[in-house]
Amino acid sequence: MDTKIEAEEPSVLLLVGSSGGHLAQLLALRPWYESRRRCWVTFDTPEAVSLLAGEDLVPAHHPTTRNLPNLLRNAVLAWRVLRERRVEAVVTTGAGVAVPFVVLARLRRIPTIYIEVYDRIDTPTLTARLCRPFLSAMLVQWDEQRRQYPEATVVGTLL
Repeated sequence: MDTKIEAEEPSVLLLVGSSGGHLAQLLALRPWYESRRRCWVTFDTPEAVSLLAGEDLVPAHHPTTRNLPNLLRNAVLAWRVLRERRVEAVVTTGAGVAVPFVVLARLRRIPTIYIEVYDRIDTPTLTARLCRPFLSAMLVQWDEQRRQYPEATVVGTLL
């Protein structure tokens, strides 16, 4: 089976996020993405599977916090997903699962958008700090978050 991208294959928006609050914030973007072809990358938890029923879901490896083997597994997964699909952009709210997808997408010249989570106002998240050099756009939900990200665009709260 040839896994290379076919020229006529439509592009897909890749939505990447850990389950729980990160996924909830991505789901809040529904009015923006619902008319687009999309693929989700998140953890294979009962909640995530239920929330994404009927969606194109690629399960990621977890836990990701300080787990080097799963970081490497997710890097291989990111490489495979980005190679097999015509990704128009990667949009993420973090957390750790986002890092390999953002880095590899940027290296492939695919736009990368990071939305900082709403509950981190005074300090940047580790994932945002790691992804920041590879981002096409940084979005924040509060004006106060621009202290950490002066280049960011304030989009308002998602939840």
